[in-house]
Amino acid sequence: MTAVKWLSPAERQAWLALYAVATMLPGTLDAQLNKRAKITLFDYHVLAMLSEAEGHTLPMSELAGRSNASLSRLSHVVTKLEDRSWVRRSQSNKDARVTTATITADGLQNLRVLAEGHVQHVRSVVFDALDAEDVADLERIGRKILSRMDEQHWILRQALPL
Repeated sequence: MTAVKWLSPAERQAWLALYAVATMLPGTLDAQLNKRAKITLFDYHVLAMLSEAEGHTLPMSELAGRSNASLSRLSHVVTKLEDRSWVRRSQSNKDARVTTATITADGLQNLRVLAEGHVQHVRSVVFDALDAEDVADLERIGRKILSRMDEQHWILRQALPL
């Protein structure tokens, strides 16, 4: 049996800060979106990922990866967004076995309205407290941690900015 390598005091402080951010940030962002449109941060993220995709469409499996969700959770949320006419599902033109999700014109319009307030809130809660070096460090550290959890994560395949 190997001995546990306990966290140093500095590591413990860093861990507690990271844990607090990881647990509090989603609720803070959820509250703002729920107040404005009765949607969750996850709902918003699904819409954002579709809006950024080519043709505003992604296979459900790829959308699940980009939204860090199981297909079951994603399917539930897409159904909710379909009920609002913000997303539609269809068979892929390339492979009839694949189901795709597409953000609708109404979904894009609502996302544009929500995005301004959401980005202002993210900036207020996160980025206004950081300088450019902190932002670069946050991305670098986030990528390192993410690679330990999922070395194939789609974010890790994105090119780093210059």
